[in-house]
Amino acid sequence: MPRVIDHRDETSCELGDCLAALEAEGFRPYEEESLLHAAAWLRRLGNNRQFLGDIMLEELKQGVKAAEEASSYGPQVVMLCELGREYFIRANFWPSADEHMFRASGSSAFSYELPHDHNFDFLTVGYFGPGYASDYYEYDYDKVAGGIGERAGLRFIERSTLDPGKLMHYRAHRDVHSQLPPESLSVSLNIMHAGGAQGWLDQYKFDVDKDEISGVISPGGSEIFLRVAVGLGGAEARDLAHNFAASHPSDRMRLVALEAQAGVLDEGGRDDLWRRAEGSGSRLVEMEATRRRRELAPA
Repeated sequence: MPRVIDHRDETSCELGDCLAALEAEGFRPYEEESLLHAAAWLRRLGNNRQFLGDIMLEELKQGVKAAEEASSYGPQVVMLCELGREYFIRANFWPSADEHMFRASGSSAFSYELPHDHNFDFLTVGYFGPGYASDYYEYDYDKVAGGIGERAGLRFIERSTLDPGKLMHYRAHRDVHSQLPPESLSVSLNIMHAGGAQGWLDQYKFDVDKDEISGVISPGGSEIFLRVAVGLGGAEARDLAHNFAASHPSDRMRLVALEAQAGVLDEGGRDDLWRRAEGSGSRLVEMEATRRRRELAPA
């Protein structure tokens, strides 16, 4: 269950004040003083009932290009600062099931009813509307390898709502939630941590009924580049994938390198590749190799 931070402060601030305070002190959620400092400023920003509407109005006046830049993180997001720091601030819009955008796009477009964790810490505050509800779980990230179908060890905590003014800290690799549409359009404000190691840490989705990991939802750019390079057929790319599969420090990248190689082999070659991978010494790779060989076996 994300930590509820009961910081009472009726004062408000402008977005620039919040950014200046974070720029001066940073946002290190693993340090209590830094976490509470950021939470205090998010509370003050959340108390400003006008700034977000003003920003959106100015973007609409500037035309399509400005609106595209502001929502570059996704269609339901307005970015409130430039990327490139150890944090960023955003506003998230959460449509209800009655909204046209929900009916047109479906629940998956907004990550509703998708149980998942996060590979980063973030603070959130309910800013507008009744807020989305979530079924909250916890699990031990260090006890799983990340294989599809692996038992997750989820522990259900409760269902609760991000009420207006509620301030919470979502903890990386610990808190799992499955969001439900709010009763009416809602908005949350977030301060997101953006550490350098984040791209090498997995973010999972879960099947809560089976208590299993059902997928990885945080592929990095290097993974995609490697798959495309090997798929295009270059000998140098295949050699790089072979080396990555044998010795890359990231187990996930080792698995991706094997998948890239398997994609250009016939069935017999794939079976041999995954058979050898079963002795790789990596729990994740061995688990996935066994699953892939099982899928190749005739019914």
